[in-house]
Amino acid sequence: MVTMEGLAPVVQAPMAGGVATPELVAAVCRAGGTGFLAGGYLTADALAGRIAAVRQRVDSPFGVNLFVPGERAGDEAVGAYRAALAPEAARFGVTLRTDDLYERDDWEAKLRLLVAAPVPIVSFTFGLPAAEDLASLREAGSTLVATVTSVPEAVAAAEAGVDLLCVQGPEAGGHRATFRVADTPGEAPLAELLPAVVRAVRKPVVAAGGLRDGRDVAAVLRAGAVAGQLGTAFLLTDEAGTSATHRAALTAERFGETVVTRAFSGRPARGLRNAFTDAHGAAAPSAYPQVHHLTAPLRAAAARAGEPEAVSLWAGTGYRSARPGPAEAVTRALLGESGASGG
Repeated sequence: MVTMEGLAPVVQAPMAGGVATPELVAAVCRAGGTGFLAGGYLTADALAGRIAAVRQRVDSPFGVNLFVPGERAGDEAVGAYRAALAPEAARFGVTLRTDDLYERDDWEAKLRLLVAAPVPIVSFTFGLPAAEDLASLREAGSTLVATVTSVPEAVAAAEAGVDLLCVQGPEAGGHRATFRVADTPGEAPLAELLPAVVRAVRKPVVAAGGLRDGRDVAAVLRAGAVAGQLGTAFLLTDEAGTSATHRAALTAERFGETVVTRAFSGRPARGLRNAFTDAHGAAAPSAYPQVHHLTAPLRAAAARAGEPEAVSLWAGTGYRSARPGPAEAVTRALLGESGASGG
């Protein structure tokens, strides 16, 4: 089990969708940070392959993040949203799925994998696993982390017995980690949410959301966190699996702000404001993962075409501070700026 002393002050966020490659995770770990693989949207076999790839590169502690399957909701509204997206589908020459779009992200198989072949850290997004699943992972030797977006979620996670809390502020890029699909995420900034959680629970916390550099990491450490988690800061690194379309958008003058939208996945997520978020954000239902699977072919076609106006350009509020170059160099810089030393 990873102790608090073994957790680096700089944690690389587990960005799903191919961004958090094994190469990125290993590079962060080599530099003295803690890297995370994203298990979301992968089969258990694919996740096993990525875990093996990290272990081939480093022997230091790293983490795996899982999406906790949520309640089934919003099916009735998915059909109407499909009809609204028909012009987009025609423009990109893709067919939108009409089958059952709800699934559990190979959850049970991933749990079996991580119990049979434990990793140092397992974190959860979108809720809490069942008590027996937490017990199995703990008995396997993994440190358990729950991502929370509010004080009530933090209290529930602490009562469930996880080892750490990842406190995610609204400035974070990508999905807000609300426990329920239909929840409207809070807007209290990380600077307010973090101390509120620290006061409410007796658990170590990792702070996430809008951290741009090591000075921001130092600030959350002073506020009571044991580490700062950054995702957007790594989007432009050499090892990140960020698409060329996404990379170009992060530095383009055209994209000047981020918004929180359900347009791409049915869950609130922060990304660069574009034509798709403007056109469909208001109509998107609270239906995850159905909307994610519905829009997947559109997003893939737009990325292939180099058309950023129809791609989910996930990014936090500090996206202008994302640094290009080797991830080891970026991690070492973050550690140095934070006052910590790298590996």
